[in-house]
Amino acid sequence: MTVKTMSKLLPLFLEGEVVKGFGRGSKDLGCPTANYPLKVVQSLPKELEPGVYYGWAQVDKGSVLKMVANIGWCPFYQNKQMSVETHIIHKFSGDFYGSILKICLVGYLRGEKNFSSLDDLIGAIKQDILDAERLLNEAQELKTSSFFTHANIK
Repeated sequence: MTVKTMSKLLPLFLEGEVVKGFGRGSKDLGCPTANYPLKVVQSLPKELEPGVYYGWAQVDKGSVLKMVANIGWCPFYQNKQMSVETHIIHKFSGDFYGSILKICLVGYLRGEKNFSSLDDLIGAIKQDILDAERLLNEAQELKTSSFFTHANIK
C-alpha cells in the first residue's frame, strides 16, 4: 500500500469495549495490550494495511495518552483471526476489561512481519514504542480531538 492511499485512511478512529486477548502482552512480551472484540476488528476498512500504528488512546473518560497498536494476525504467534492490540504508553495499576477504549490511529510505523525469536519480537516492540513516542510529540493536534470528549458507546 502506498503512503498516499494510507493517508486517505488516517486518522482512523476506533471505539469499543476492552476484552480479554491471548494473555501474551504482559506475560510473554512485557507489553500489556488492550484488545477489541471481533466486531470492532471487522469494522476496519478493508484497505487498511496490517501492521503497527501509532496514535492516541483514552480509557473511559480518562486522559488521552500515547499508544502503539498492532493490527493484523501477529505472524510470530500465527493467529487465525485478525486482531487490534493496543499498547497504551502509560503505567496502569490494573487491567481495565469492560472499559471503553477509544483510539485514534495517526500514523503507520511498519508492516507486520515474523521474527526468528521472542527476543527479536520484544526488541521490535520496544523500538516501535520509542518511534511512536517521538512521532506523537510532533502530532499533538489529534490528542484534543472532539472524538475523545463525546459520550462513550456503553
